[in-house]
Amino acid sequence: MSTINYYTEEGLKKLKDELEHMKNVERPKISQQIAEAREKGDLSENAEYDAAKEAQGLLEMKISKLETLIANARIVDESQLDTSKALILSKVKIKNLANNAVMEYTLVSEKEADLKQKKISVDSPIGKGLLGKKVGDITEVQVPNGIIKFEILEISR
Repeated sequence: MSTINYYTEEGLKKLKDELEHMKNVERPKISQQIAEAREKGDLSENAEYDAAKEAQGLLEMKISKLETLIANARIVDESQLDTSKALILSKVKIKNLANNAVMEYTLVSEKEADLKQKKISVDSPIGKGLLGKKVGDITEVQVPNGIIKFEILEISR
């Protein structure tokens, strides 16, 4: 069962670049480490060989996961999105009703989330609480310290 993930063109390109780097740079590097460790003799007591084989297994697992993500990725056409409610790629300005702090976040896929750039995942508690809401709506979000109430002030692209 595969899940469809939605990305911006930039986000999908980043994933593809990461996959290419793993395949064309990291994979040959690990193969070289395995070959060098093999040349050192007895493999049964060769810690370098074991470490290189384990690194190879982890890298292949990462490559496989990325290939699955990319295969199930869909690019979101921002021009077709409804701006009346919060959806993926919406820029949402919210006010915390407890302390009146105003914040603005862009809702993105989990892989594109970056709090420093004010991009939060639609799968995060706040992201889930904002999805589908309209300007003026008040949403209650369950976070580790309890429930926070947010008012949606503005939705844009």
